[in-house]
Amino acid sequence: MDQINKKNLTDKKLVECSSNKVSLETELSETLYNTMKDFVLSNPTWDQYKLINSALATFLVQNGCTDNSVSEIYLNQLFTPSKSF
Repeated sequence: MDQINKKNLTDKKLVECSSNKVSLETELSETLYNTMKDFVLSNPTWDQYKLINSALATFLVQNGCTDNSVSEIYLNQLFTPSKSF
């Protein structure tokens, strides 16, 4: 019964999300979290979502991803001026 409730909840969350976005939950080391937080606080044009998207796109492109949408995110962050950390 618990499995059915979890599946219904998951299905409901999927329907509520837009088709091009998903929610991601993960554990970070304290060092990564603090560095990310410090970066976002000192760079007002960035937030945690933009930082994670940029980091994932960079990783994927550098490891052979050829998806145009991922490449677009990667290239946009390369040419967006931001304060150095």
